[in-house]
Amino acid sequence: MVKQYKILLVEDDLTLAGWVIEYLQEQNFIVEHVARGNLVQKKVSAFNPDLVLLDVMLPGLNGIEVCRLLREDSAIPIIMLTARADEFDEVIGLEAGANDYVIKPVRPRALLARINSALKSQQTPLPITNEITLGQLNINGEANRVTYQGKEIELSTSLFSFLWFLASHSGEVVDRDSVFKALKNREYDGQDRRFDVMLSTLRKIFNDDPQSPKKFKTVWGKGYLFVADAWND
Repeated sequence: MVKQYKILLVEDDLTLAGWVIEYLQEQNFIVEHVARGNLVQKKVSAFNPDLVLLDVMLPGLNGIEVCRLLREDSAIPIIMLTARADEFDEVIGLEAGANDYVIKPVRPRALLARINSALKSQQTPLPITNEITLGQLNINGEANRVTYQGKEIELSTSLFSFLWFLASHSGEVVDRDSVFKALKNREYDGQDRRFDVMLSTLRKIFNDDPQSPKKFKTVWGKGYLFVADAWND
């Protein structure tokens, strides 16, 4: 028997919520809905969903704050729904701990693909079984813990997975398609900039000058390079 996954939809646009619920139920999902951000934590505790679809602009409590609160004690996949396509939403949403985001107007098949990808990632997480130590950087895969220069660095689940992937390929240029296949279980579509945004976030966290980066480099036309010998300082 095929498992029916449970999805919590958090959306205050009742027209949009109605068709999303109907579509996902047709795809064999169990869906429950709340329209206010301040109701989400209680609903998650009662419903125990496998995934949360979370609008950014909500009454009661906005989606970014809801995402941060859920991340305090849960690794549940969270897909943000946003009407804004600018970098600000990407940065804030991913830093808050969202696994993915979908820009409105929502296209049904694209939404379904993102949901299935997030659920698959949850079932088959990136194989993390040991530690990576490069200079003063230590990444403990068993504990999902990062320390640098003797200080613990707090990272969202998505940022941790991206950092682990880059560090495990240190000294190699990894193309965007490889990153998407490893971390999102899908091919790079040529437009999605989420990992560019996440690389910028990692540079900020680890004080890597974006104008002249030494730790995280972008190789034009090829991909990303994690520099192994730049972590000794």
